[in-house]
Amino acid sequence: MSRHILGTGLGTAIRCATLLLAAIFFLAQFAFAQSAAKHPITFDDLIHMHRVGGPAISPDGAWVAYAVSTPDMDANRNASNIWAVRTAGGDAVQLTSGGHDSSPVWSPDGKTLAFLSSRDGNSQVYFLPMDGGEAREMTHLSTGADIVKFSPDGETIAFTSSVYPDCKDDACNSARDAEKEKSKVKARVYEQLLYRHWTHWSEGKRAHLFVMPADGSTAPRDLTPGANYDVPPDERGGPEDINFSPDGKEICFTAVTDKVEALSTNGDLFLVAVSGGEAKRITTNPGFDGNPVYSPDGKYIAYHAQLTPVDESDRWRIILYDRQSGKAQSLTDGFDRSAAELTWSADSKTIFFTAENETLNPVYTIAVPTDAAGAGAEPKKLIADSFNTGITLSADGKTLAFERTSLTMPAEVFVANSDGTNVRQLSHANDAALAKLEMNAPETFWFTAADGVKIQVILVRPPNFDATKKYPLLVLLHGGPETMWSNAWGYRWNAQVFSAAGYVSLLINRRGSTGYGQKFTDEIAGDWGGKAYSDVMTGVDYALKKYPFADGTRMAAAGGSYGGYMADWIATHTGRFKAIISHAGVYDLTSMYATEELWFNEHDTPGTPWGNPEAYKKWSASGYAGELGKYKTPTLVVCGENDFRVPYTQSLEFFNTLQREDVPSKLVVFPDEGHWVLKPQNAQFWYKTFQDWLATYLK
Repeated sequence: MSRHILGTGLGTAIRCATLLLAAIFFLAQFAFAQSAAKHPITFDDLIHMHRVGGPAISPDGAWVAYAVSTPDMDANRNASNIWAVRTAGGDAVQLTSGGHDSSPVWSPDGKTLAFLSSRDGNSQVYFLPMDGGEAREMTHLSTGADIVKFSPDGETIAFTSSVYPDCKDDACNSARDAEKEKSKVKARVYEQLLYRHWTHWSEGKRAHLFVMPADGSTAPRDLTPGANYDVPPDERGGPEDINFSPDGKEICFTAVTDKVEALSTNGDLFLVAVSGGEAKRITTNPGFDGNPVYSPDGKYIAYHAQLTPVDESDRWRIILYDRQSGKAQSLTDGFDRSAAELTWSADSKTIFFTAENETLNPVYTIAVPTDAAGAGAEPKKLIADSFNTGITLSADGKTLAFERTSLTMPAEVFVANSDGTNVRQLSHANDAALAKLEMNAPETFWFTAADGVKIQVILVRPPNFDATKKYPLLVLLHGGPETMWSNAWGYRWNAQVFSAAGYVSLLINRRGSTGYGQKFTDEIAGDWGGKAYSDVMTGVDYALKKYPFADGTRMAAAGGSYGGYMADWIATHTGRFKAIISHAGVYDLTSMYATEELWFNEHDTPGTPWGNPEAYKKWSASGYAGELGKYKTPTLVVCGENDFRVPYTQSLEFFNTLQREDVPSKLVVFPDEGHWVLKPQNAQFWYKTFQDWLATYLK
């Protein structure tokens, strides 16, 4: 362009310069107009965002396939399709359009993309040829298919399907289902625990591991016939818990085989030959062993393990299992964080993993010992200062793909060199939507708890913030209890949507939170309403002093699950808040014993209601109802009838008490939801009810 201007004479050059300045001015004005047109995020903005997930990098590192799910308000469900984008950059390509497709997996030669689809009403495995053509259905089981994996040579696929353990073929499963559907008697009969879990009752089926030729030439074979356990474990397991050996001759998987599953957090690793035979247990750890991944050279299986039984929040260590000797060693005893998403480097010398750390989820690496007796090296942060999940490495070990998210950005696909350099964003599913929104980046601060422990807090200011004004304070209480508020986008409790209504949102990672070391996490066990409650109230006081714009006379507290418990506890222990919202909250620990996984109560309370009645009474908010006249805060109570983790009767008990104590209160029961409100129209109603309650008492 410079040569062109110089070659046309001075007058032309001036005219070009004038046009250029005019263009710059126009663009600046346009940018200003665009900025001025931004608005605070609303539920409608949130619900129409595209939910990117499940990245899978192609073997040659040239492409990343992933799923994009978008809520369909009319159908009241999420419509999911498969997309792909080049790692070199460029526009993403939509590969499927039926709205029922997820979980893409590449064949080893990169010519085929396997995925799961329920386009015909039942989830099955489909193959999509990458050189063109329509996807074809590969499995045809009446019981459907889930979690598909290719063998390293591409000749075999493994998948899971929930079947009746005593059925030897699909005809038997189909007939059994038809018989149950036809019967007018719908009684459920059980003789052992676990008889229901999260949102579903046990119907006598178990997830079994199947294999079949990738060309579909023979019918699927059940590798775990007759097994009265799930592969992988129900709810706690996922695709990472099933993997082929490098030679494709065996599969390592995780299963829970303890007789009373409701009292166990144990999971062990098993090996089974692809040709068939008895599955062999290779771990005896009383805690959970999962995420088994073979080293490319075939020498090791790396996996992560929790060593403490009956504690799903114990630290995840990386364990190295020597396939020849059968010996196992921990690589991360000195690393006080929980390792997840284990992935091997191509040369079998390094393990990639993620671990929660102080509101973030960095990618780490750890060098593997050069001999079986060697100790694990110190883990190193490869990709820090961000929240990353779903890591996937190309076959040549050169390119790492992953999801990245923050409190101002829904998850998108990113890629980096395997040494952590050249991090770049590939997908831009929500760029257009985000460009229209006014949001403030989260800020963090620390305060000192009553006993001297440092506590971290996230604060989100409302849009168009004015430091000279006073804003009501919304204290958000996270669940778990062993989870953390993270710098990551969410759709169920979105702090940006809450702040957009004119509130300062305060997210306190109180005692019991993950990402701050195991001692910090463990300090909530047997102390539900103790240090955690003190941390929340001390954090509120600190924030009010630190931020003069936070109005201490207009405060609300809101939480779900254990966060709902803390909301109930706050309602019965202080009158400082103008409004409270309790979602799926634990109100009475004795009646909470109707939960499905009983270790949840017995570890955290601890013990049983009859063995330790004093603790169950001490930490139940129900025991403090109306005490000292504090039980007067207007309270919204929300629950789902299909919530089997915190039975919805907990919320009914709480609401009944509120009403009898003449406390302004409202009960919302979703008959078609469980522990979480997931259906788009229900979510819309939930957000509106939530915000209306706050507005009534804080504005």
